[in-house]
Amino acid sequence: MKTIHVNTSHPYDVIIERDGIKKSGKYIRKITGASKAAVITDDIVGALYGKIVTDSLEKNGFECSTFTFPNGEQSKNLSVFGEILDFLCENSITRSDIIIALGGGVVGDITGFASASYLRGVDFVQIPTTLLAQIDSSVGGKTAIDIKGGKNLAGAFKQPALVICDSNTLKTLTPEILSDGMAEAVKYGMIRDKNLFELINNHTSATIHEAMDDLIYTCIDIKRDVVEHDEFDKGERMILNFGHTLGHALEGWHEYTNFTHGMGVSAGMCMITEKLCSPEIHEKLKNCLEKYSLPTGTDIPINELLPFCYRDKKRTSGSLSYIVCKTIGSAEIVKVTIEEFCRLMEE
Repeated sequence: MKTIHVNTSHPYDVIIERDGIKKSGKYIRKITGASKAAVITDDIVGALYGKIVTDSLEKNGFECSTFTFPNGEQSKNLSVFGEILDFLCENSITRSDIIIALGGGVVGDITGFASASYLRGVDFVQIPTTLLAQIDSSVGGKTAIDIKGGKNLAGAFKQPALVICDSNTLKTLTPEILSDGMAEAVKYGMIRDKNLFELINNHTSATIHEAMDDLIYTCIDIKRDVVEHDEFDKGERMILNFGHTLGHALEGWHEYTNFTHGMGVSAGMCMITEKLCSPEIHEKLKNCLEKYSLPTGTDIPINELLPFCYRDKKRTSGSLSYIVCKTIGSAEIVKVTIEEFCRLMEE
């Protein structure tokens, strides 16, 4: 077992342990005196791990209730959000109880937002079951849902009380979902750690499991460092959005169906790198992503994607920030007017 302490306004630990999900009740009991635990999950993850988690919780003295919604980004909406709030109310969850997010990034995002909103704040625990959620969305306190205007535009900062990462859960992922997480792992290498990038580049989707525990630890540790310096996303934390401005636009263009977040980030990183970096850096990034069957561009006309970029969370009045990595392991935040960004992408 490895533990990373995240020293934010509400400090917490990230536990990285194979089969840690089977001990989740024990670990959660150590950080709360709650009598009730509300488990929020999706239909796929719930079928795989729901009973394991609730059995562990009940063994450690929790009274459990479970809410399950359909898997996928399409469920990260106002309707399901409202259903979760009603579920918490119907099960008499109080501020002294605990909410458990069991699943991937969608589950963590919507559960975290519900935890921040219900009764103006109830503690919650993240048990991420996808690579993307383990190395990225479960840590750092960003919670959100999608609305008609765009992705993650309604949300709150809500740090978890605990995160439990069990890399054995990744063995049940499809190759496509595993690759989805690898896009974020490559991002961490590009923005902060050349050795991590080389580790990923020296493997393929068939062999990366050999290095998975080290990869997870390194990615979380990078995010911990960035979040501790900029918890509320006012400066340095923006580097974590490398590839996301165009990536979110691609997701929006596809109406969040048949095109995942990782696919968007992968294509977005390559598109901005091709525009602004040396051919050598672009080629190395492109080759690495292709090893994990990730897209490295798009055939969608740029003028169709730009309207989605205008809705980006990193936009301020009249300007937009994007991230560029001119060397592997180092990121730069670039702030330009929306007109300048449009000209850059249309060239």
